[in-house]
Amino acid sequence: MDSFWNKLPKPFFVLAPMADVTDPAYRRLISETKNPDVMWTEFVSADGLYATREKKKMPDVENPLLRDFQFSESERPVVAQIFSSKPEMIAYASKLAAELGFDGVDLNMGCPDKSIEKQGAGAAMIKTPELAKEIIAAARTSGLPVSVKTRIGYNAVNLEEWLTAILEEKPAALTVHLRTRKEMSKVDAHWELMGNAVEIRNRVSPDTLIIGNGDVQSIEDGKKKIVDSGADGVMLGRAIFGNPWLFAGRASESLSKEERLAALAQLARYFSELRPAKSYHLLKKHFKAFVSGFDGAAELRGKLMETNSYQEFLVLSNSKEYSSV
Repeated sequence: MDSFWNKLPKPFFVLAPMADVTDPAYRRLISETKNPDVMWTEFVSADGLYATREKKKMPDVENPLLRDFQFSESERPVVAQIFSSKPEMIAYASKLAAELGFDGVDLNMGCPDKSIEKQGAGAAMIKTPELAKEIIAAARTSGLPVSVKTRIGYNAVNLEEWLTAILEEKPAALTVHLRTRKEMSKVDAHWELMGNAVEIRNRVSPDTLIIGNGDVQSIEDGKKKIVDSGADGVMLGRAIFGNPWLFAGRASESLSKEERLAALAQLARYFSELRPAKSYHLLKKHFKAFVSGFDGAAELRGKLMETNSYQEFLVLSNSKEYSSV
């Protein structure tokens, strides 16, 4: 299938989907500096989309799940990430993603969240490879290119069996988080295994792009990992915290106090505009990331943490206290 995946430069660098972090507000801020080669949405429940739109008949403008699905044209190419253990729900959500204008759909088969695993989705998919293959086939009915994000195993490394099963379905791209589900993020990512994953790809589905994920600290670090492993690209996640300039190649330590504070104020504004139904407290996870590395940061951060609404943030951000730390 001819798609944006076939037109990417190599090596390429993509943004990891992170719940309540890479939301529409932060993605818009990133797109104003330099886009990654591919944007991902936060993951969204395919079952939830079906329930709210078809059963509850919730208007799209009021649907919180569709707010998570929104994107701006400046973010392209942008991929909608979904999860479910039901092929019919994946087919529904994938077709919806196509109707909404997404460039691709990505299947989350690696999330370790217990509530998602209880549904047989996320990392639980690793234990049901035949069902995982059905899920990929169902997503393909949308006409969009289908990619998968997963891990190297559940309780133990299981690259050969698990990746082979996924690759037999010929996804456009496969992102491999180089930890098992059991390891969560408690150990260093096993980049020494990425070459093995590349070898399996080369043998089973050579046209599938393969992306490494885990502990990529910067674009330069990503380039080195690509050279060492043979991957086509890397996915960056935690490195984006407090640094919307990441894909422009800037390191966090190069950011000035003024740039950090201006970017945080812009992010807060976008959050209030694009996520009005979401708790303001979700924004607070960005305070530590943006307000650090300069004199007076800890004191200002403490005051920001005491705010309880965008209006309170606005008052503080417009004060001398904010600009003259």
